[in-house]
Amino acid sequence: MYQRFATAGGGHSTRDIAFSLDGKRLFIQVGSSSNVAQGMSRKSPQAIQAWEATHGRGAAWDNESNRADILVTDPEGKTPLQVFATGIRNGAGIAVDSSTGALWASTNERDGLGDDLVPDYLTQVKDGGFYGWPWYYLGGNIDPLHPSERPDLAPHVLDPDVLFQSHSAPLEMVFYTATSGPAAFPSDYQGDIFVAMHGSWDRTHRTGYKVVRIHLNHGVADSAYEDFLTGFVVDNERVWGRPVGVAVARDGALLVSEDGNSTIWRIAYHVNE
Repeated sequence: MYQRFATAGGGHSTRDIAFSLDGKRLFIQVGSSSNVAQGMSRKSPQAIQAWEATHGRGAAWDNESNRADILVTDPEGKTPLQVFATGIRNGAGIAVDSSTGALWASTNERDGLGDDLVPDYLTQVKDGGFYGWPWYYLGGNIDPLHPSERPDLAPHVLDPDVLFQSHSAPLEMVFYTATSGPAAFPSDYQGDIFVAMHGSWDRTHRTGYKVVRIHLNHGVADSAYEDFLTGFVVDNERVWGRPVGVAVARDGALLVSEDGNSTIWRIAYHVNE
């Protein structure tokens, strides 16, 4: 059953979905319709309280109603959509950790604050969590376009788990789960996360245009990430590939799609004999 929940079009039109381990919940990420809710109206404290009672703490309104959120329903869409988490500007890729059941999101943060703000990020998404957008970023840092608007939210902003270089534009993510196959990676890769970075468009020096790996230890991510697939950048003026999607094939290989040339890359582990 189709449900219309977000009322505004435009903006971040991509969507990603993920299913809970028990198969009872369907998560849907919905990006914001703007950079940082520039035209959103002001509400009184009483109106905000009433709004958040049904939309979740930190939920935006007007054209951003039910956007910059992760929503949840049942796999057949019979249960009315509910807000799972708020303040995630564009969680372009979401996935569930098969070992813990936790939901994770790779997120494109806002533009307009310079080359080095705001860092994109990867994070475990908490049920009922608020991640800052549009009023805050990286915890309690106030967005300059929304000064003194929501001081009540400052103590509730959750910090993301892994920060990416600003404007890297992370898109799809996947947990590496292959345990066998002719192309399977070593056991050290088990449970790690791969993220495709589409690359910057508004930064003086290019960043992104690669796939990165984040190591997890018992469901907890290392704070740093490492480059895994690079080489798409020719120089600061030219690139020839922009990674978009990542998936694990049955034989253990990692598949990477990129839309610079509309190609799919297959990465296999090979032992030299």
